[in-house]
Amino acid sequence: MSGTGVVANAVGGVVALLLIGYLFYALIRPERF
Repeated sequence: MSGTGVVANAVGGVVALLLIGYLFYALIRPERF
């Protein structure tokens, strides 16, 4: 088992969640963009 794959998956998951949250925030508050 390689730790780099786990780290990459964790980072990818966090980035995906941040992008989804950012998109939802842009939809809810369009006046900020």
